[in-house]
Amino acid sequence: MNVLLMAYGTPYSPEEIEPYYTDIRRGRKPPEELLKELSERYAAIGKSPLNEITLAQGIRLQALLNLEAPAYPKRLLGPFPPRTPQGPARVYIGTKHWHPLIGEAIAAMHEDGVRKAVAIVAAPHYSLRSVAEYQEKVQEAARALPQPMEFVWVESYYDHPGLIAAYARRLEEAIWRLKDPRRAAYVFTAHSIPLSAVERGDPYPRQVEGTAERIALRLNLPRFQVAYQSAGRTPEPWLGPDINELLQTLKEEGVEEVVVQAVGFPADHLEVFYDLDLEAQATAERLGLRLLRARGLNADLDYIQVLKDLVEAAWQRS
Repeated sequence: MNVLLMAYGTPYSPEEIEPYYTDIRRGRKPPEELLKELSERYAAIGKSPLNEITLAQGIRLQALLNLEAPAYPKRLLGPFPPRTPQGPARVYIGTKHWHPLIGEAIAAMHEDGVRKAVAIVAAPHYSLRSVAEYQEKVQEAARALPQPMEFVWVESYYDHPGLIAAYARRLEEAIWRLKDPRRAAYVFTAHSIPLSAVERGDPYPRQVEGTAERIALRLNLPRFQVAYQSAGRTPEPWLGPDINELLQTLKEEGVEEVVVQAVGFPADHLEVFYDLDLEAQATAERLGLRLLRARGLNADLDYIQVLKDLVEAAWQRS
């Protein structure tokens, strides 16, 4: 079994921010003011752990795929090695905008003799501006190979029971820190996308809302809302409401405590640390709100188990 695990990628050092941003902009160098703004955001959070988290996800997913508990006899006589009936699983990591790039990962897979693999993005929701772009990069890299390579896709998993349980578990941890959980507001966030994509029928907002509804139902939340963050710096309108605007509305409604959970971002990175822990937290403090954020999934075992289930199901379909 072969797996291509993909994530967005992030620069390792300040010197890499400009080429990273240029890649995001499809080869166009960013204006100085935008480059300065992004550099300041990275400086404000210290360092994004996304690359390290993605590597840990890949290592743990590979280990879990290769680990199958043996059928023990009635009397345990000694340790039993793990069984791998389908042969050893190999997980390759490719990122969308920084090294190892998706094309680099696929080239390495080809050199290793891989001809079929499951492709999965460490993001639960499908969007024309996210998963579809990963698919384009995979197709482009595969076309450049001397031999064909087949990819079986996991396009979304926003409603996977294990994912919902993992998110609910972390949200419940935050709820225990509230003064009055019944009067608090619960907000689920995801990365905003241009409204033009939504108008073209992008299922993204429905899937984000589907995740939020399932978590809220599992925890019997008295009320919840969906907000968006990290909108692009473009003239076109982006999907809202923005998390900071929603905090203002909640304050006007008399809310005193807010719990936010970034369901669109399984891993901690710049958009989580800056947009929520710094910017939204500053907005909340200015408004006199108490804002708590539920911790991320990162490379925790319960999330890796979700990825394992998805990969194995996709492999069996193929």
